[in-house]
Amino acid sequence: MVDVSVLTPVRNEAGVIRKTAATITGQRFDGTVEYLLIEGRSDDATRAILDELAAADPRIRVLDNPRGDLAAALAVGLPAARGEFVAKMDAHTFFEPTYLQAGIDRLRRGDVHWVSGPPIPHGIDRGSRRVAIALESWLGVGGSMKWPRSFDGVHEELELDTGVFSGVWRRSVLEGIGGWDVAWPANEDAELASRFFAAGERIVCVRAMGARYVPRGTLRGLARQYARYGYYRIKTARRHPASVRRSHALPPALALALAVAAVGGRRGRLLAGPALLAYGAAVTATCARLSGKAEPKDVALLPGVFGAMHLGYGVGMLAGMARFGVPAAALVRLARPPARSRPPSTTDA
Repeated sequence: MVDVSVLTPVRNEAGVIRKTAATITGQRFDGTVEYLLIEGRSDDATRAILDELAAADPRIRVLDNPRGDLAAALAVGLPAARGEFVAKMDAHTFFEPTYLQAGIDRLRRGDVHWVSGPPIPHGIDRGSRRVAIALESWLGVGGSMKWPRSFDGVHEELELDTGVFSGVWRRSVLEGIGGWDVAWPANEDAELASRFFAAGERIVCVRAMGARYVPRGTLRGLARQYARYGYYRIKTARRHPASVRRSHALPPALALALAVAAVGGRRGRLLAGPALLAYGAAVTATCARLSGKAEPKDVALLPGVFGAMHLGYGVGMLAGMARFGVPAAALVRLARPPARSRPPSTTDA
């Protein structure tokens, strides 16, 4: 019997997988662990590296994911898991050696069935470092509570909305709720979280489970990533209207404003001008606040990073509406006056 099954989807990660896998398999846990590395038909040397790792460590099994995407990988891994607990540990992330122990200790307290940690943006080259800097600001992360900045103060634990980064579960609970839906090749964690909330469950984010997440290193890759997020966010919103936050409306509004300014002539520029000026002012102010944390050259290029993220997400959402339909119930919900906010559940140090 295995105590924990770790699921790690992997595709085209030859450049980083040796280093990240060492932090995944280097967990200090007071039980038995199996590591399921689910390989998505990579175009690089990833599969050969995984086979090499498996040959050197009997705890590792390499599984095949013909579809290649994240949800499909997890749908392959979950039925193969033998552990009482299941953890999702991403291949593009560096984990602390106590990640599993902290998460499972929290699960064993019994009041929650999904425990996650904050993603700590971590650049490994010039491009990913700039994205990591952007992700240290509200303009980079929106209204999600999962990011490290939400722990400012003495909070050691926060209750989450649908913004979730991986985590640990009891396998029986995860299977009982249906696992990951393969119809969501992106935004799969948010869709799963929405089903958790609909079932009356809670999700908590524990500071001790913080993991160093490596962002995309090119603007093109970043824009494509965020376009996929936005596209499937609309599909999630159609199924789960409560999953949408007001901050989700900003990227498509920016994309529409740019389109109006570009094709609407003088009238279009007059209509879209205030919105674009407000966005430019927000980017400028955010870059000024981040200037003390980065080299001047990196700060100077942050507007391109923000633009790739926000326009990618916004165009993706508009494309999602064209494909899946307008999430009318979600829009009606957003149009209502905001309810009086309740401070998030916390555990103080």
